[in-house]
Amino acid sequence: MRVLKEEEFVGISRFYTEGEGVGGKLRFIPEDFKVMETPKELPRDENGNFLILSVTAKNWETNKLIRELSKALHISRNRIGFAGTKDKRAVTTQLLSVYRPNKELPDVNIRDVSVKVLYRSNKGLEIGDLSGNRFEIVIRLIDGDKKGVEHKVKALVDELLTLGGFPNFYGIQRFGVIRPVTHLVGKHIVGGNLEKAVDLYLTYFSESESEEEKYARKRFARERDANEALSYFPKNLIFERAILNELVKKPEDYVSALKVLPKNLLLMFVFAYQSYLFNLMLSRRIKEGLPINSAVVGDLIAPFSGGEYEDKFIPVTKRNLDRVNKAIGKGKAAVTGVLVGYSTPFADGAMGEIEHGVVEEEGLDEREFIIPEIPFLSSPGGRRALLSPFFDFKWSYGDDELNDKKLAVKMSFTLRKGCYATSLLREFMKAEDIRCY
Repeated sequence: MRVLKEEEFVGISRFYTEGEGVGGKLRFIPEDFKVMETPKELPRDENGNFLILSVTAKNWETNKLIRELSKALHISRNRIGFAGTKDKRAVTTQLLSVYRPNKELPDVNIRDVSVKVLYRSNKGLEIGDLSGNRFEIVIRLIDGDKKGVEHKVKALVDELLTLGGFPNFYGIQRFGVIRPVTHLVGKHIVGGNLEKAVDLYLTYFSESESEEEKYARKRFARERDANEALSYFPKNLIFERAILNELVKKPEDYVSALKVLPKNLLLMFVFAYQSYLFNLMLSRRIKEGLPINSAVVGDLIAPFSGGEYEDKFIPVTKRNLDRVNKAIGKGKAAVTGVLVGYSTPFADGAMGEIEHGVVEEEGLDEREFIIPEIPFLSSPGGRRALLSPFFDFKWSYGDDELNDKKLAVKMSFTLRKGCYATSLLREFMKAEDIRCY
């Protein structure tokens, strides 16, 4: 089954299902991709310093939404907390927290955004303060007859239910759909080449970008004049312009240039590089015919309890193999792959060979994840489940009411936090163009 070159670029080189996909297109309109966060309940306190908001937004990337909200409220963006980033090309509902002691929320007027105050708390939201997300999806522009589409979807559902989930790849959104550059920038940050990281962020272009954006990146790559670049870099490239402004003030100070970016965006660079390595390892495990829904000797498994995976890993041996696989079968544990960091536990056996092999091919030393120039970017690493279950799955099919002579499939399902809907949907679609996702 052919994988798209854009997916291979971020480490995804395999499908797990063998059935033929239905094709089609996601996000024909933003309302075709709805995401509703399942938040963790924060402690309520009518005298708390934080307002907890429910925010529904159409076509807003999380970082830009928070920037706009901070401007509307005349506060630092650091006073706004959130549990997880959301796609731009979607209708998303998520919680945000605003540090606002003894003050109510004024009217907020942002295009395609609605804000509702839920309650006060003595705690703000942090990344990870959610249990999962509920998705309502429409795949449009599907060719073929209804019976054929029904047969394909049923066969794929059976495959995935037999497997118990889908490969827990980090989806293309992790790296940037229009411009998948975050993992490349992260690689140079980890490698200590901050000049290259800044240069890549400013100059790397994608054919999917506008002509104005491509022109700006290409011109700066030739001229390297930050002051002049501010005259032609498009206004919508907010973060690039912030870097350029800093370079004008402090030429060749690449630490300062990076630090003008939002903290969560900087962290995303490092996380994206870890995600790329994880995708490579998961792809290789599938290629080598090793299971992802059961353990083999040498694996490290994570117990699942209290609604999430525990941050402890149990080595799989010949003695406990059967017991471990029974726990996995009951949904009480999962086989994991490494998120490389400076103190990450690696597997043994066949998975250990895969993990160490990818690290060696990258020419990487795990200690490079200690980043002295920007210490908060240092990452100890961790491990991630190789398989993502999906819950409350429903689907239907029929005519595409927006496109004559085409069909549409509607799906709804719930995923645990950190899992990507597109990693499930790609198994159903097997699209021939990355823009279909």
